[in-house]
This record gives sequence, structure tokens and C-alpha cells, in this order.
Amino acid sequence: MKKYELLATIKPNLDNDEADKVIAKIEETVSALGGSISDTDKMGRKKLAYDVKGFRDGFMAVLKINLEPEKVSEFKRQLKLNENIIRTMFMEQAAVKA
Repeated sequence: MKKYELLATIKPNLDNDEADKVIAKIEETVSALGGSISDTDKMGRKKLAYDVKGFRDGFMAVLKINLEPEKVSEFKRQLKLNENIIRTMFMEQAAVKA
């Protein structure tokens, strides 16, 4: 499994409980694909540098994900289908050399 990092921006018109449900749905999707979440950092509501789909701010969350490389495209597709997520940045974590 490879390690990835996901920065998700969630619609700001949701309340905190609904935003937590969106994050839980992302975690469920990873589990369903045979992956795991090693860390979740809910950064709260942040102002965006520019409008994203008409929103000036959004709830931000960073998730550290362990997932098989062949499952990444399906995971990205699932993220795009979630209408409460307005922007994502999905990155492979660089291997740390000792």
C-alpha cells in the first residue's frame, strides 16, 4: 500500500455535524476500497483565497490515507460524486529516507 494525503474542502453552508458526516463518508469509502486512514486533521472553517464553486470559505480536512495504487482512480471518482465536497487535492506522500 502507498501513503497518500487528501486535502478536502467541504461546503461551508453545512453545520459542523454535517461536515463530520462528509469526512466519515470519505473514511468509509477508503475502508470499502481496502484502505485505511492513519490520521484525520479537521482544520475547521477557513477563508479561501478565491471563489470555489461560488463559495468564499469552506470546512477543511486533511486525511492521511493508505491505499493500493490501483484503487486511487475509483477513490477519486467517489470524491467527485460527493456534492458536499467542493475541492480536493490528492497527493502521494514522498518516501522518507532514513
